[in-house]
Amino acid sequence: MFFVDSYQHFFRPLTGKYREQVVECLRLLYERLYTAKADYGESLAREQILEIFSEALTRAPQLDGDDDNPESEGRFRNLREQAVWVLNSLVEFGWLEKQVDSATLSATFPFSRRGRLFTQPLVEVDSARVRTRHRNTRNTLNALEAFAARGEIHDLIDAWEYSERIVADFTDMIAELEERKREMVREVEAQLLVQQATDEFFSFMESRFQPDLAIRLSADSVEKHRDAIGRVIARIRRKEKTLKAEWERRLRQMLPELVEEGRSLLWLMLDTIEDRMRRACEVKLPALRRALQGFTKRADIIIRQLSYLHSQSEGEFTDLCQRLGDNAEKSALLDRLGGELGGFQLRLFDPKQTQLWQRSRRQPVNTRVEDEAPLAEESRRDILLQQLLDQAFNFNSSDLREYLQKALGSGRRINSRDLPLEDARDLLAMSHMVEAAAVNQAGTAAVQVEFTGATASNDYFVQFDEYILELKESD
Repeated sequence: MFFVDSYQHFFRPLTGKYREQVVECLRLLYERLYTAKADYGESLAREQILEIFSEALTRAPQLDGDDDNPESEGRFRNLREQAVWVLNSLVEFGWLEKQVDSATLSATFPFSRRGRLFTQPLVEVDSARVRTRHRNTRNTLNALEAFAARGEIHDLIDAWEYSERIVADFTDMIAELEERKREMVREVEAQLLVQQATDEFFSFMESRFQPDLAIRLSADSVEKHRDAIGRVIARIRRKEKTLKAEWERRLRQMLPELVEEGRSLLWLMLDTIEDRMRRACEVKLPALRRALQGFTKRADIIIRQLSYLHSQSEGEFTDLCQRLGDNAEKSALLDRLGGELGGFQLRLFDPKQTQLWQRSRRQPVNTRVEDEAPLAEESRRDILLQQLLDQAFNFNSSDLREYLQKALGSGRRINSRDLPLEDARDLLAMSHMVEAAAVNQAGTAAVQVEFTGATASNDYFVQFDEYILELKESD
């Protein structure tokens, strides 16, 4: 369970009127501990954390609280008192941990594991740092190639995780495009500023589309790397059985929670990667293209409408409306226009009497009679040669039995290197001789094939496996 022990009210600090200030404290503390701004190592002392919280409380606003709630937070005389309250709350509800050094008796307050995991998305929501999310496809391919070359099991696990992020990145990008489209509509409805709408659209195309979306749709398209990933997976599947068994054993040791009776973890990971690539190519990539097309179309419509309104704001039509509004005789003018339009009648067609006829296209019929032309000599020769070639390489089980009887003679056992080769038919029979093990001699005898493990060669084969054919009586 999640809400146990000190985590029973884990999200309590984020529900009061100081929730925005608490979030800002968590963000700033996370940046000081886990980003490039870290100055004090992995954990900070009490005074250092209070200084960080005081700075965060100065930045963040205080939201309206629920006055009817008897447990609502009270008032604080200064920032330090509020910072102490925030620190105690985060420690009490499990976001931070209090660790005391038994030697120096000094206390530090690092993030708990759950606190760090839940603070990370709060930091990344408003983060402006560059994220190379389009690299996940190439990372999957590189990790698979490294696994196929070195056999390191961690490379396969990395490829499995990278492939999961591919679909998640597509989903995030589609959601971001839809959110930007709605945000653009809201801003235009509130301000009607064509220059601002145009600047925001081109700012998105320069800062977001070119560095990430353009690469995702062209240079790093999942369609481009799908075949390469499939070839690497096929190469992994063709590895030796002993090597694949060793990989399976190590996977079961490292991921015991995924082990199921009768299911291979190695095959599960490879199949999952292929399925994720298929869904990314066939589902997510077309959805991303449709979302981008809808975003650009909406931006184009909005910019055109605002440009039209802006251009008409100082035109002749506006001037005419202004003069008409200032004219003292506008009532008399409108009455005269109404009298002239009094005889105007508007009539509409009855939709019941309106029918749309569709002309059916007739299929042309070929009535021309053509004389039967005899086959040319060259065509007959080609047909005859094709039939002879088909018969030459036609080899059935009866031909195989005849060749085997001739090769055995009066014996019942023969080595493959001693098979007779007198013509092309014998050469074909020798190449298919292993199939004799599956041929039953009319229910009375069967051929048993025993491989010796050695190899041999002759005038027609550079190398072939050496085996012994023996005729056995069936029970």
